[in-house]
Amino acid sequence: MKYQNNSVICLFLCACLAQSAHSTEELNVYSARKEAYIKPLLDQFAEANKVTVNLVTSKADALIQRLKSEAENTPADVLITVDAGRLHRAKQAQLLQAVGRARFAQSAPAQYMDPEGYWFGLSLRARPLVYHPQRVKPQQLSSYQALANQAWSKRICIRSSNNIYNQSLVAAMIAHHGIDNTQQWANRLVKNLARNPQGGDRDQIKAVVAGQCDVAVVNTYYLAKMMAGSAEEKAVADQVRVFWANQDTHGTHVNVSGIAVTKYASNPALAIKLIEFLYTDQAQSWYGDVNMEYPVRSGIVTHPTLISWGEFKADPLALDQLGIFNSDAVKIMDIAGWK
Repeated sequence: MKYQNNSVICLFLCACLAQSAHSTEELNVYSARKEAYIKPLLDQFAEANKVTVNLVTSKADALIQRLKSEAENTPADVLITVDAGRLHRAKQAQLLQAVGRARFAQSAPAQYMDPEGYWFGLSLRARPLVYHPQRVKPQQLSSYQALANQAWSKRICIRSSNNIYNQSLVAAMIAHHGIDNTQQWANRLVKNLARNPQGGDRDQIKAVVAGQCDVAVVNTYYLAKMMAGSAEEKAVADQVRVFWANQDTHGTHVNVSGIAVTKYASNPALAIKLIEFLYTDQAQSWYGDVNMEYPVRSGIVTHPTLISWGEFKADPLALDQLGIFNSDAVKIMDIAGWK
């Protein structure tokens, strides 16, 4: 009987150890990026490290709300999303944990990481101007601020104020120029819109080509995807040109897709290992070549389409500022009547 009891205990302990070993080999990822834009990298990581990566995709705000609701019961180890404003939002909601920025100091410029190590930028997208060359000459363009000039009355297309990319652009302007100057700019910009804001960045590009407006503010990522898309989309995208705003001042506005370790991660060590992997040459090249985003690391080859647009001066603003000034940006846009 004693032997049987010992056997039962032994089997119980072995089962617990097996379960523990299994849990350390799994990583649960919440991603606001579409599966096609992140899963291939996660699969490479899983194969290289002989682990299982479970992926859940949804809208960024929905995932942040899910993390809030799940609290300490969340299965998520990692949050991946786009825009530093959203990453800051998750940090402020105390959904993330700091993992120490020093270990990644050589991986990416400091302005693309949270100062306290709560999130890390993985890939870069710029937000330049696109214009129709038959109606606009590049020498007529200069900066985001100049879009508020009378010369551009009823000639500008841009997404709604609900869009986080525009909120972050306005937040960057607050960081550079202050609230009052940014409010004046937003007031004038809204008067120059050719139509009420509608649709996504691709729709702004299509509106330029259709003659509904002459200039639009869009992320490079969308234009590049159109150029690599269907024959119809490529035909549209080929008709516009890229202009890098603010090259004589602080540079073109940029933002990141980023990653963070969740506050209640069951496997933070493996989550950190994933961050390290996503900064490797292999992963950074994938972002540039497949996702058509700019790698955050220097010296990484990008897609020929991005190269064709030429080099540009990126705004060196620390991207945590986009989150810090987000609420002010939203207020400014509301006051200006930016729909």
